[in-house]
Amino acid sequence: MTHPYLRLLRLDKPIGILLLLWPTLWGLWLAAGGLPPLHILLIFCVGVVLMRSAGCAVNDYADRDFDAHVERTSQRPLATGEVSRREALLLAAGLALVSFLLILPLDRLVILLSFPALFLAASYPFTKRFFAIPQAYLGVAFGFGIPMAYAAVRGEVPAEAWLLLLANVFWAVAYDTEYAMVDRPDDLKIGIRTSAITFGRFEIAAIALCYAATLALLDQVGRLSGLGAAFYGGLLAAAGIALYHLWLIRGRDRAACFKAFLHNNWFGFAVFAGLAIDLGI
Repeated sequence: MTHPYLRLLRLDKPIGILLLLWPTLWGLWLAAGGLPPLHILLIFCVGVVLMRSAGCAVNDYADRDFDAHVERTSQRPLATGEVSRREALLLAAGLALVSFLLILPLDRLVILLSFPALFLAASYPFTKRFFAIPQAYLGVAFGFGIPMAYAAVRGEVPAEAWLLLLANVFWAVAYDTEYAMVDRPDDLKIGIRTSAITFGRFEIAAIALCYAATLALLDQVGRLSGLGAAFYGGLLAAAGIALYHLWLIRGRDRAACFKAFLHNNWFGFAVFAGLAIDLGI
């Protein structure tokens, strides 16, 4: 079996890294108008892995009293006692510290933005107690690499960066509602709040609207940035992928909903591919 620390940090399940990486890459490529400086690209890619892993440790600490009662999470290391609460917090703090050290050579604005980014990552797991749609909060946390990317490359955060962040919020609500549909029966029993519960029988319509809002906002970003046919080809591919997800979840089958969630990697890739090709890689 995989080492408990690796499972705690979800390094055996890279989908979370990818869903955090794609919007960060969108921001880097748009800010640079193409391939960003390699040292900045490397710092952000390593930072994505470290901060996502730290977030997972905090998430499992926050959910330590719930995970054992949820089918999908019952074997997580904190739920089984393979990792202690203290170990989880120390791992999270250590990874966050390394991430902070990585950005020290970058623009001062990046360092300033890292503090709200850290707060968002650490506080998100607790929002499931009182937010009706914690997935929106997740979208801000997962998208905060976008303004940081602009700050690193340009030393400023223009309006298009915040539009891109908003697009990521809607995308996160879409894909994480698909994810929440998997756990809905268990979440109802233990009192966790999720968008799948909040939207109720309208959850598929809500997911469709969130995908549409994501694409509309990306279209606006493309217009502000003067992007061309390749970028819009990527958006068209992403729209097709979104329609496939809606087809998958139409019956609300838990396995199909989880498959749709995992497949969002390709939505993020399609947007990035169109963007990178349009900007000359």
